[in-house]
Amino acid sequence: MAARGILQSPSGLGAYNFGGKIIPMTPFSISRLPRVVFGAGSLADVPQLALQYGRKALLVTGARSLRASPHWATLRDGLAQAGVAWEGLTVEGEPSPQLVDGAVQALRAAGIEVVIGIGGGSVLDAAKAIAGLLRVPNPVTDFLEGVGPELPYPGPAVPFIAVPTTAGTGSEATRNAVLSLRGAQGYKKSFRHEKLVAEYAVLDPDLLATCPPPLIAANGMDALTQLLEAYVSLKASPFTDALALSGIRMVRDALFDWYDATPRAAEARGEMLYAALLSGIVLAQAGLGSVHGLAAPLGAFFPIPHGVACGTTVAACTAMNIRALRQRQPDSVALRKYAHVGKILARDMALDDADGCAVLVQTLEDWTRRLSLPPLSAHGMRAEDIPRVVAHCRGSSMKTNPVVLTDAEVAEILEARL
Repeated sequence: MAARGILQSPSGLGAYNFGGKIIPMTPFSISRLPRVVFGAGSLADVPQLALQYGRKALLVTGARSLRASPHWATLRDGLAQAGVAWEGLTVEGEPSPQLVDGAVQALRAAGIEVVIGIGGGSVLDAAKAIAGLLRVPNPVTDFLEGVGPELPYPGPAVPFIAVPTTAGTGSEATRNAVLSLRGAQGYKKSFRHEKLVAEYAVLDPDLLATCPPPLIAANGMDALTQLLEAYVSLKASPFTDALALSGIRMVRDALFDWYDATPRAAEARGEMLYAALLSGIVLAQAGLGSVHGLAAPLGAFFPIPHGVACGTTVAACTAMNIRALRQRQPDSVALRKYAHVGKILARDMALDDADGCAVLVQTLEDWTRRLSLPPLSAHGMRAEDIPRVVAHCRGSSMKTNPVVLTDAEVAEILEARL
């Protein structure tokens, strides 16, 4: 890639040289981010962080693994020593609007002053939504995109501390809580506002030590997908590009060491946790693309975990985006960006752009196989379901895809992954 240098631009904002193409510096803004505490053992910091906001906490966790681990005693004893009383809520599976509204109704009078979410993306999304509604009288569907009246969220939210125990969704860094209603009339939509952003994201690699390989695979590919989609997004900026590339390199270097339990697996856990954090930051700032556009209806209509939906479709979506860009927008910078990522994953920056794109798709296909990510049919999807999924894929993620895909092209992606 040619060196990037600031050039003159008619906009007065400057421009970048990317692979010989001059790219204007378009305006961008950076939305609110959490304060980040990263490091082994940092779970022990949570009680004192919570104490800044009050002495009554809501502790939202998964159903089993944390409470069965030594980390549970560390957290529970730390809260007691800090003088923080707590109510508990467990979340199993992806959170629904009914779960959120039920929890809020049960807890609104409990005087909750801080919400602590410790778990995977579903737990963090549930905790985030509950924190946003404890001081607001509305049901969550009033604020869900594309579901209810989409009222403006007034706040205030209860302060929220996010502690991820998986490396994938990046929910600890985003302003949206994804809620799902499964079934024929199902949906997967976001409750989204900057007031929902966590006050702190506490990232302790020790909490990831018991993640099983299928969870490592699905979440790792989700993080990679978010980094890749944000990098080629129509809303990408130099800020998000820098973070996305850092995260992509980290996934390249760490995912399989962790998945295969090599001697550097413990180090790789921390690197993947860092990559997942970056994926959440960049998706919050730049948006996503066709993979996540499809993941929403796939997760709503079928029992497909979000990371699996992303991991099993990212190669096919990337190949289709590249093909459509070459046909309709051959000068798009997204093509050069796809090629750049391919060169990074291949560790060969001397490749030309055509080979870089080919290597990218080939690598994604290879990783899908190596990580044993199942086809869509393994979760009950059939060919006759394709039109329904296509009809419901045009959410916010599709709006930042680097090229508008036709319904026929989207259907072809799904056919390739049945």
